[in-house]
Amino acid sequence: MATINYLYPHWGSENLTAKEFIELAILKGFQGVEMNLPYNKTFENELFHELQNIRKLHPNFIVVLQQVLPLKNETVEEYISNVLDQLKRTLPYQPNFINSHTGKDHYSFDENCKVIEAIESFSSQHKISIYHEIHRGRFTFHSTTTLSYLHKYPKLKLVGDLSHWCVTSESMLQDQEHILEQVFPRIIHIHARVGFEQCPQVNNPFAPEWEKHLNQFIIWWQRIIKQHETLSNFTITPEFGPFPYMQQVPFTKEPLANQQEINIEMKNYLKRNFTSV
Repeated sequence: MATINYLYPHWGSENLTAKEFIELAILKGFQGVEMNLPYNKTFENELFHELQNIRKLHPNFIVVLQQVLPLKNETVEEYISNVLDQLKRTLPYQPNFINSHTGKDHYSFDENCKVIEAIESFSSQHKISIYHEIHRGRFTFHSTTTLSYLHKYPKLKLVGDLSHWCVTSESMLQDQEHILEQVFPRIIHIHARVGFEQCPQVNNPFAPEWEKHLNQFIIWWQRIIKQHETLSNFTITPEFGPFPYMQQVPFTKEPLANQQEINIEMKNYLKRNFTSV
């Protein structure tokens, strides 16, 4: 693989202006950013202009926008309409691709297929790549059921966040190798977060007590990248989040670790350890 590009997550930096966030990402050595557009006109306008400016200075600056909606009691048709509205919001920013949190775990197979087909149709119509994130609560919440969709849609591509499947199955997927082998070729973007059997995020992946879990995720991520070594580019977003993903000290609510520092450290760690891939 020629290049692995690392993206800085907006998650956890909501207190920053768009300009401050992008400047921080560049200062810390990231090649782009990933975010779910907030409903904030001031932020949106500033982001639009900052991206125009940054692309003049850094033409290869990568922007990944997410399609993540708040939970609502809605019909499948209403959900699809809301998803398409959210996807339309991303287009003026010219993202390199969209990371979609697609469908719901309680929708039937046919209902989730309706959602997938609406999103894939949007992707074709607007010539924008859309990848579907492995995530609890979405159609990808479980490994085996995800395979059913991958078999029906051979061109479907995924964002790999395997921490969610660890929680769903209360395991480190040690008995699901036959499934992972089929899924890894479909993962086109990685969310580099280390989870464990009971939670999608350890408090600090570099603490010695989590060494086995970190090593397992590194093995998975290297295997995914190996699947795509003929590509000229691949993207990884270190995605450790704030509370409630980050555990807190009871009563004081002090975070157990600094999620922004962990994301930067994870990027540096992967850059050092992926050189042999």
